[in-house]
Amino acid sequence: MASANAQGIKEVVREHYAEYARSADKVDSSCCDDASCCSNESALYTIGQIGDLPSEAVAASAGCGNPTALASLSPGETVVDFGSGGGIDCFLAAKAVGPSGKVIGIDMTQDMVNLARKNAETLGLSNVEFRLTEIEDTQLDDNSTDVIISNCVICLAPDKDNVFAEAIRILRPGGRLFVSDMVLVEELPEDVTEDMENWVCCLGGAELKSTYLNRLAKAGFREVEIISDTPYSESEGSEGTESWRSKVHSMSIKAIKSA
Repeated sequence: MASANAQGIKEVVREHYAEYARSADKVDSSCCDDASCCSNESALYTIGQIGDLPSEAVAASAGCGNPTALASLSPGETVVDFGSGGGIDCFLAAKAVGPSGKVIGIDMTQDMVNLARKNAETLGLSNVEFRLTEIEDTQLDDNSTDVIISNCVICLAPDKDNVFAEAIRILRPGGRLFVSDMVLVEELPEDVTEDMENWVCCLGGAELKSTYLNRLAKAGFREVEIISDTPYSESEGSEGTESWRSKVHSMSIKAIKSA
């Protein structure tokens, strides 16, 4: 993908989620409302997990899974969230790693970072911070992270090889990657992938499962495993623009950096 086109995609995605953050106190569904690739937050998190979180953090959730439920986080670990949004997964991770641990949220949208910082202040958390930068360039030290989580964000990145290379760089040997993401079981029509509305709704940038897993392996991950695989749409739908949606699945994936 040409860099100009990639930069254009990032700008459209950034503005979409900036507006989403600004209206977090008004929305009651996740990601892109009824057209979303993402599930309602109530289906992804238990009441016990989100009951004490600020409503804005829950409303700003734009995920397609619950990666912290899979990450087996331990007290004292350092966790980085690629695409932290309003902070919901960071706050859940902060509970798991405790005061001796640390959670760093990475997001390229200033409004989301502002919202996440406000939510962290409301919760009185001292082991969470949010940084404004891109997931391809976290500006974190080499071998500094125990676990990376990401929730329906890598599918938004035009250059996924750079994302996985950055993940390998900052993970310690033996570090774990847990992502929930939109992945394809068949190719999508070209007009679908070129539609910016489908990009911002986590669909247009989704890749074939084989391509996605191969990128992880090429970056240096081992023990790449699909933990869960849920179709976005259970049926093929009617003929026309909606029939392709059954080719999109929400997958939770685990991978390990070689020791």
